[in-house]
Amino acid sequence: MDVPDLEVRKQLFVGDGETKALGEAEKAIRGSAYVEGPLQIGKDSDYSGVEATLMVGAQVNTDSDARPENAIKAKGNIEIIGDTDQTGDMEISGDMTIGGTMKAGYATWSGSIVATTKLFDIQHPSKDGHRLAHGCLEGPEHAVYTRGRVCNGKNVIDLPEYWSGLVDFETLTVQLTSIGSHQNVIVKRISPIERKIYLQAQGGMPVDAFYHIMAERIDSDKLVVEYEGNSVEDSPNE
Repeated sequence: MDVPDLEVRKQLFVGDGETKALGEAEKAIRGSAYVEGPLQIGKDSDYSGVEATLMVGAQVNTDSDARPENAIKAKGNIEIIGDTDQTGDMEISGDMTIGGTMKAGYATWSGSIVATTKLFDIQHPSKDGHRLAHGCLEGPEHAVYTRGRVCNGKNVIDLPEYWSGLVDFETLTVQLTSIGSHQNVIVKRISPIERKIYLQAQGGMPVDAFYHIMAERIDSDKLVVEYEGNSVEDSPNE
């Protein structure tokens, strides 16, 4: 039967089933519909078998020139009870609250990650049947570091080129550990323009030392360490 238009003023039922959620008799909700399923919407070739109760594909109706990228768009809140299998990218412009464990192969954030603790947990590199966990070192600043060894008659430490726009050189600190002998190594001067740290040893002898250099990032706001509030929602840190 070919029906060009079908108008249902009360309720539409497709298949066998009785749904109490939509009301019955005089309490039936006008404009509601029940479909027993499975139900497929959109491009017919997107599915070759029954993969879900509701299967939504691309919009291919030739009566419409629109070919939207989204197969589903919802305005309002969405609640999902059960597992979600996501293939492809997910873009979230608001807040996301996770009550359990989040597992991801790779994730990026344009803002801050706030957590009670932060750690990595990997398969143990040398003990079968074991795992290895390390916690992140915490501090009252957003800082970066570089480390290495200065030797072979070179009494200068070259800092990474990208540090020019990344760190505040006024916050830079240098730790030196002499190797082989006590050298009385000091930091003679720091040149932000050259991105170099000039060292000097006792009697002008060549420097042979490990170095560990830290500096606070200049591309982000300073961390507010203590603030009034009852939860992380009160934090002034972005």
